[in-house]
Amino acid sequence: MKPLLSIILLCITSFCWAQDEAEKARQLALQKANGLVYEANELLGEDDYVSAEMEYRKAISEQPNHTVGAYNLGTSYYQNGSLDEALYRLQQAAKAATSKNEKHKAFHNIGNILYKNKRCKEAVEAYKNALRNNPSDDETRYNYALAKECAEQQKQENEQNQDDQEKNKDQNDEQQDQKDKQDQQDDQNKDNKDEGDQDKKEGEDKKDEDGKPKDDKQDQKGNQGDNKDKQQPKPKQGQLSPQQVKNLLEAMNNQEQKVQEKMNAEKQKGVKVQTDKDW
Repeated sequence: MKPLLSIILLCITSFCWAQDEAEKARQLALQKANGLVYEANELLGEDDYVSAEMEYRKAISEQPNHTVGAYNLGTSYYQNGSLDEALYRLQQAAKAATSKNEKHKAFHNIGNILYKNKRCKEAVEAYKNALRNNPSDDETRYNYALAKECAEQQKQENEQNQDDQEKNKDQNDEQQDQKDKQDQQDDQNKDNKDEGDQDKKEGEDKKDEDGKPKDDKQDQKGNQGDNKDKQQPKPKQGQLSPQQVKNLLEAMNNQEQKVQEKMNAEKQKGVKVQTDKDW
């Protein structure tokens, strides 16, 4: 039993010694970080932001969970106008903070950065977290009211922008519909014009060189022939037409000629023919 007890006692002693050494190292790192933060604060008071930033970074490197170093570095970034870096460092400080006072300060400044960047809805949440850790801070309550009003205004503006976008979309759709209808009407008009031109061309092909329809001209000639026949005077009842008179005269002449030829033949038949004498 004694050897086992000795081993246990030795382990406990070693563990305690290790804890003491770790605590000593942590305390040394904390002291060094505090010293660096102090130096950075001095440089920040002299408006030497670059050198102050270097010291704060060294302090955070020595003690990553050192709230004061991250907070002061974030504050220096904020004062220098580097809002994104300031937000990152203050969020780091808020996460590492262990006391309500440290959390309140970190979230308060986070809200200030978000509000300055017009991220009002997020700023409202940051100020809420700050008030949870210190409800009696009048400055935080005042900033919270401003951020809440800003967030409501942005919400209304976003809703109005959405309405305007929907109206513009409806107008664009309507204009597109009108354009499509106009294009269809133009196409229809073009088709009608092409058909009209084709009919006109076919009509011109049917006209003669005088510009008159060929069929009408032929009909006109036929009508002229009919009119000519119609213009011939019709014989009155009991009278002969000129053509009938002409035909009758020709018939009479032919008949007279036949009679004359017959008479001449009879005369020739009655005359004696002289013959040669016989010897």
